[in-house]
Amino acid sequence: MTTELDRTLRQILADVLGLAPERVATFAGDTGLFGHLPELDSMSVAGLLTEMEDRLGFIIEDDEVDGELLETYGALLAFAAAKQVQG
Repeated sequence: MTTELDRTLRQILADVLGLAPERVATFAGDTGLFGHLPELDSMSVAGLLTEMEDRLGFIIEDDEVDGELLETYGALLAFAAAKQVQG
């Protein structure tokens, strides 16, 4: 089931990383992100997190950012869902 959060997060990834929406639409929970997508490098991480904050309406603290956050699409989606609940 696709949620509004899922659609928005996919759009953010497409916009920030310059990925085709068709490619992002194929991402599953276990799709690797950082280290798997050449477009998601250390330079683009800050842009991705900032765009998530802007579009999803929450603040990401520095201590919340670790390797696991960007390991898979599912991890990133779960993080965003938890942040919205905290919001």
